[in-house]
Amino acid sequence: MPGTFSQIYIQIVFAVKGRENLINGIWAPELHKYMAGIIKGKNQKPIIVNGMPDHIHAFIDFVQPCPLQIWYGT
Repeated sequence: MPGTFSQIYIQIVFAVKGRENLINGIWAPELHKYMAGIIKGKNQKPIIVNGMPDHIHAFIDFVQPCPLQIWYGT
């Protein structure tokens, strides 16, 4: 519809099994870049991907139209 504007942001949190501190500071930046690349590969815009030793936050600008099925592996 002309003149319609929508902007949706989504925050996804990925946790390590058992919330163990397994995300090492040495390779964490590479993991964040890898995850941002996956988001870009889904034609979405990663605002920031960052985290702690036991979890990672991905803040995404959800570009429409985008079927939600792309996020859960179908």
